[in-house]
Amino acid sequence: MIADLLAILRNSVLIAALATWALAQIIKLPVEYVRTRHWNWALLFRAGGMPSSHSALVAAAAHGIGLTVGFDSPVFAGAVVLAVIVIYDATGIRRQAGLHAEVINAMIDDLVEGHPLRQEQLREVLGHSPMEAIMGMLMGVVLAQLLVPWLTGLLS
Repeated sequence: MIADLLAILRNSVLIAALATWALAQIIKLPVEYVRTRHWNWALLFRAGGMPSSHSALVAAAAHGIGLTVGFDSPVFAGAVVLAVIVIYDATGIRRQAGLHAEVINAMIDDLVEGHPLRQEQLREVLGHSPMEAIMGMLMGVVLAQLLVPWLTGLLS
């Protein structure tokens, strides 16, 4: 039982995917600083921003699976399908929810200030732009390509 749990620590695909996710979250800090000129430490624990850590995570996992079990395997196909769903959700549904939050927040601000409602606060950065998702996917593939073979050799 314990040996099975410790085997997780030797799973190069999982380690590479999680490292890619963590690096994507960390990269959001300087990217946001360049954009706004202030540090937003909350980005370490939030969805949204550049690059997409969701896209990086699933792309790294799918590519790592392809590298270890083959790009023609059913497991790789399943990982790609999961990655497509996650990335579609991040750029489509969650992004639209964020746009809706912007409109609702503006309406609340108008009410609080005593103004009539405009047709336009909830958390507004929920999803990703296509560029944020693409950068996350590229980051995931590149880091998996580098980390999975290295970790596989290191951990075996």
